[in-house]
Amino acid sequence: MNEIRHRDRLGWRRKIGVVVPATNTIVEPEFHAMAPLGVTNHTARFLIPNMDLNSDADFEQLVVAIKATLDDAIDGLTPAAPDHIIVGISAESFWDGADGARQLQDRLAAKAGCTLTLGSAAARTALEAVGAKRLGVITPYWPVADERVRHYFGECGFEIAALKGLKANSPVNIAEQSEQTLRQAMIDVNGPDVDAIIQVGTNLGMAQLAAEAERWLEKPVIAINTALYWHALRQIGIDDKIPGWGRLLSEF
Repeated sequence: MNEIRHRDRLGWRRKIGVVVPATNTIVEPEFHAMAPLGVTNHTARFLIPNMDLNSDADFEQLVVAIKATLDDAIDGLTPAAPDHIIVGISAESFWDGADGARQLQDRLAAKAGCTLTLGSAAARTALEAVGAKRLGVITPYWPVADERVRHYFGECGFEIAALKGLKANSPVNIAEQSEQTLRQAMIDVNGPDVDAIIQVGTNLGMAQLAAEAERWLEKPVIAINTALYWHALRQIGIDDKIPGWGRLLSEF
């Protein structure tokens, strides 16, 4: 006899699983605020230390720690039978280039048994949606990770006009970057030759600020968390236009 699957009482349209490091305090509140009626988010937080980030070598060790625990985090979501999973970590998704990102997505989706969104793919798809070619990029990273981001976007056919890495000194410190710092970063990477600004690093609380900046910069400003949630919704057939988070969610 076939199993009857009943609709979730709250997530009656779709249930989205979300994977984040234990140090991340931005993804969950931003995603919850973006969720349309009938879509619920369910988070698996995996353990990484709030380690010091004072060099490229330190940042490389952080990525090693993320890679070592990511599969277990996916396993922590599958019992809830999510319709889709968002991997709420961006550095690891850029790390091995476009081919590596595709391989990672295919492997994790097969493990999860459902469709899946990575930060790199979401950023690429969002930039293609708004018609951007020449980018200003903001990261919380150290240069070793900035170069991975630069390489990924180059492989995907984008040009990077300017990149600003904030060199956060720990994973938790990424979420502590001030509004003034983020505003200045947008000014630093902007220019008449920049089609769009893209921010990566899911623990940077920039989604609402990016939406505001689109008005005064008069060009797309895309926060990675907005791109992730937009991509996930569209992948699972939710086409709601959601105001307050910029053009990506309200128009595309």
